[in-house]
Amino acid sequence: MERMGASRPLPNTPKDSLCAAIEAISVSTEFVDAELKPYLDTMLTVAMERKKGIAHQVVESGILPVLAQILRRKSTLTTHTARLVAELARDAPVREQCFDTGIVSTLVTLLLNQDQDLLLHVTQGIARICYDGNLQQERFLRLGAVPRLVSVLLQYSENEALLSSCLLALCNLANMGEEDGSMLTWEEGAYFSEGERMFRGTSRYSFGLSSAITVVRLKQWTNGQFSVTVEVLQRCSTMLWGANNGRQSGHHLQNFSHLGNCPKLYKVIKCSVKNIPRNWNLRAAVFHTLL
Repeated sequence: MERMGASRPLPNTPKDSLCAAIEAISVSTEFVDAELKPYLDTMLTVAMERKKGIAHQVVESGILPVLAQILRRKSTLTTHTARLVAELARDAPVREQCFDTGIVSTLVTLLLNQDQDLLLHVTQGIARICYDGNLQQERFLRLGAVPRLVSVLLQYSENEALLSSCLLALCNLANMGEEDGSMLTWEEGAYFSEGERMFRGTSRYSFGLSSAITVVRLKQWTNGQFSVTVEVLQRCSTMLWGANNGRQSGHHLQNFSHLGNCPKLYKVIKCSVKNIPRNWNLRAAVFHTLL
């Protein structure tokens, strides 16, 4: 990338390497990529340590809009910056600022890229930003993240890491996933009908009286038109099922009303399966979208 202005001397390295990195990134238009990369590396290292107060420091520094700007440049630092954003998005203070700073819209745009390494970090960032946050989920839905995630998933389904990241992002958009997906192992299930694909995520560590299975189904209805169904199946032991039935006569369903106001995205199914000895409790959200 060419210089966008006269280069200035790099700041002297202070005792606080994070402050130096933030200072350099905040004036990133005055550096070429080779000069800026070490500071992005420093921030990535600090972010991975997840020390207390770092997320607030990053937000208060005002560099999140700068990171969005670097992502939009499509330079040699795009993938590196996307990885940094995905790592920073593990912390709630950063997630809450990603829309207003332009990061959310930029990540959705980058889903059109064909670089699989970049797509991996972009989908990880989306999954983490919308984790446990109804407002961020709705913003991604309105920007059309679902059809683009499905397109990436179908195009690069042989890339196991990218496939897992796309599936986690879809689950988190339905508010039915987890923060980073590290506890899930995904496998593709059998085809039940033409044009349908099913992926099942199981916990790497199952213990206790219950375990959860996450199911993502893609159903092609017409050319370019898919429905995406996300289900979480909670399997409990017969002992727990009997004890629970002794205490309760009804079952409360999670409210997915925040999905109902999004264009081309419809909240269709909410149900529970009862009175089955092995106790499968089902909750589901269905997206209907055009690719």
